[in-house]
Amino acid sequence: MKAFPLFLVFAFLSLQGIAQSDSVAYYLASGKQKMEAGLNNAASIDFAKALEFDPQSVEALIANGNVNMKMYRLYEAEQNFKKASEIQPGNKELTKSLMNLSFNARQHKKAIELAEKCDCEESDRIIGISYFRMENYGKALTYLQNALKKNESDAEAVYTIARTYMELENTKEMLAYYAKAVTLAPEKGIWHYELALLYYNADDFKNSLKEFELARNNGYRESNDFIENYGFCLLYAGEKEAALKALADVLERKANNPTLLADIAYGLYLTKNYKDAISFYDKLLKANPTDASSMYMAGMAFQKMGEKQKGQAICDKAIEMNPALAKNRQKKEMPMGL
Repeated sequence: MKAFPLFLVFAFLSLQGIAQSDSVAYYLASGKQKMEAGLNNAASIDFAKALEFDPQSVEALIANGNVNMKMYRLYEAEQNFKKASEIQPGNKELTKSLMNLSFNARQHKKAIELAEKCDCEESDRIIGISYFRMENYGKALTYLQNALKKNESDAEAVYTIARTYMELENTKEMLAYYAKAVTLAPEKGIWHYELALLYYNADDFKNSLKEFELARNNGYRESNDFIENYGFCLLYAGEKEAALKALADVLERKANNPTLLADIAYGLYLTKNYKDAISFYDKLLKANPTDASSMYMAGMAFQKMGEKQKGQAICDKAIEMNPALAKNRQKKEMPMGL
């Protein structure tokens, strides 16, 4: 048998290696393009094809790990990164990917350790948010402020600073950073809702209403709690008719829940809508004629309307039913939870 020339064998193997290298490069480029377009599953298929041509490609392993992480396939991502680290343990891009994997898996101490090794642009952000989740608010604030110096448009870092100031009971800074966070990420309906509640608690009902609307417009679910909070905000903002309409919707859903009825009645009383307050206290008394607290508040509302004798008689009757109410005689307002 005639021998096959060795130079032809080497030439064939060389061409085969070039073709293999070209295929890896092609599928890597294609996968990265699809990943940037948000087509993560298609990107993963391309990266897997690249690895079929070269199972030792660290770049393909890292890329496949990153796209799996985006799809919350954390086990698959970990396997890709583990293999890449066996081939090239000192790879900086790999350290960054492992940092993100630990962060997404809420392995905060490990994420911090890797972020310190990585020393990449995201390091301060990862360390800061990790410290926040570990309830170390002092360190969280330091690193998150550093992260903003690198990227002042980092909405997640701004939001976490807002939450940090909440834990530190600094209302002024908390509201300022929350407002900045929703400006940077207006699509975050839940952030708008949280800010609406914070403004509500600060008695800033105008801004609270604005954030309720933005939460709704950005897809936040209109649960009973949402509508109830929105309704009371409308009430305290002076929009009584809109408030009663919203609260009537919740009352229908909750089948005239007595606690909600009492809260509405008291809200109307506080906003000096005494006649409306009396109508709600009447509903409570029809459902439970022995409800001395509601009877007492109805009496107080009559007195506020100028019907002092009638109101006093109702209050006296309520005190007969529950003598503990007598302590409120000298008080201008009834405390919540009476």
